[in-house]
Amino acid sequence: MSEKICCAAIDREADALTKLATKIWENPEMGWNEKQASEWTAEYLKSQGFEVELGAYGMPTAIRAVWGKGHPVVGFCGEYDCLPGLSQKVCSHQDPVVPGGQGQGCGHNLLGVGCVAACIGLKAELEASGKEGTVIFYGCPAEEQITGKGFMARGGAFKECDFTVAWHPGASSQNTLGVMNGLEGAIFKFSGKTAHAAMNPQDGRSALDAVQLMNIGSEFLREHVTDDVRIHYAILDGGRAPNIVPDSACVKYFVRALSREAILDAFDRVVKCAEGAAHMTDTTLEIERLGGIYPTLQNTVLAKAMQEAREEIPTVAWTEEEKKFADEINRTSPLYEQDTPPFDDAVRPLAHNNGFASTDYGDVMHICPGIQNSECTAATLSGGHSWMITACSGSSIGMKGMLRAGKVMAAGAYKMIENPERLAEMKAEFDAVTKGKPYVCPITDEVAWPYKD
Repeated sequence: MSEKICCAAIDREADALTKLATKIWENPEMGWNEKQASEWTAEYLKSQGFEVELGAYGMPTAIRAVWGKGHPVVGFCGEYDCLPGLSQKVCSHQDPVVPGGQGQGCGHNLLGVGCVAACIGLKAELEASGKEGTVIFYGCPAEEQITGKGFMARGGAFKECDFTVAWHPGASSQNTLGVMNGLEGAIFKFSGKTAHAAMNPQDGRSALDAVQLMNIGSEFLREHVTDDVRIHYAILDGGRAPNIVPDSACVKYFVRALSREAILDAFDRVVKCAEGAAHMTDTTLEIERLGGIYPTLQNTVLAKAMQEAREEIPTVAWTEEEKKFADEINRTSPLYEQDTPPFDDAVRPLAHNNGFASTDYGDVMHICPGIQNSECTAATLSGGHSWMITACSGSSIGMKGMLRAGKVMAAGAYKMIENPERLAEMKAEFDAVTKGKPYVCPITDEVAWPYKD
């Protein structure tokens, strides 16, 4: 079957791909600062015959790497940023490399390189078949900061594609046709007037009071939004001393929901809570917009092609040592039971579950048809954004899952390319679901440029 070509191509490059993912794991970089990861990835793609632009769309750590010609144009969206506080050795108990340091607690060292592998596999399929098609790798900065792909989209990325493909490492291999929440974020900054809190409090105007009243208003708002809405906040500045009326305070908000319309409606009501709090406390309000993202939009036609590839490509052969390592990690979880398997890598039918986390890949899926796969790269009970994920992402467990993810994506994409009817169905579904509504980039000009000199 045709999948053998992409699998063989990825297997030939398995050592180089694993070394690249390991280097990125060993040198974790936070979003907007992925200098080494983007350079190493760009260098590897150049060595594989891709025309590579590092610093694409004016973004120093973004990549656009292209091979081939004509249509379909297939984009693979990779990431490589890490998370704070999740430094971890490759071991089955919590033990950071650097206490309090950063680490690949979401497996993005695997995510980016897995998409590179998919590009290598699809390139091999097209070369062998002589079919026309263009393969693009997008190196996408700062997914954990939510807005990386939005900034890329504002610069013109993704609209050249007929469809895009992404994946995410995790503790299972089941794809879902459900929706993940979109998001809108902002920092609300209140300014008041300082005074001695005991001697002349009447002269003060407390910015902290405004923050607290805004938060209380938002708490009452929860009763009057739909079940999919999520409202989170964190006080970033609450004053310096209890006997000084604080003249400045600020709070950061994320508002999520399953549709862009619901997000903006709920966010507008949170803004009203802030404005009301400013009136009540006689303080002034400044809103720093952080931008937002769209909910995901899984394309069913693409999903079915990926499911076929997933069912055809052999699952990972885990060694006894890898099973033992995973079991030891599972045993650290309060959810562990005696019959918990080391891995949850069974190939299951497509699911229809909504998720309540968010990814900026949702923006890409509203520009052109898209699909985000999931693949088992960690022990069964590895929670998201955890030391467990970091440990597995630097181990042979993560590397094996990454290579399989690349094969599934390449094979599924080629199934689309060799079937024009599927491509037409994919586009028709996208048009029907979006109902002709254009993508409106949530990264407006008022959102601050994230890169620092």
